[in-house]
Amino acid sequence: MKTRTILAIALGLGSLAACNKSANEQAADNYEANADNAADMMESNMDNAADQMTANAENASDAMKAAADNQSDAMKNAADNKADAMTNNSQ
Repeated sequence: MKTRTILAIALGLGSLAACNKSANEQAADNYEANADNAADMMESNMDNAADQMTANAENASDAMKAAADNQSDAMKNAADNKADAMTNNSQ
């Protein structure tokens, strides 16, 4: 029982000692925390921007491929129609 009491008191005193920082130390800790938060936010924003740019590039690429496929299909259909018309005229 005494050991537990001594450990609890020691732990409590250690916690109080850790909280007893000077104003300069607290200001330095706050500055460091703010700088870390700003860096984390900047990293997150950059990741989001990169993801958005990748998605935009993929969408543009898909649209370009679809337009090329549509044009190719239209040209093939026109050629088929012309061939059919020539076949029908020769019969």
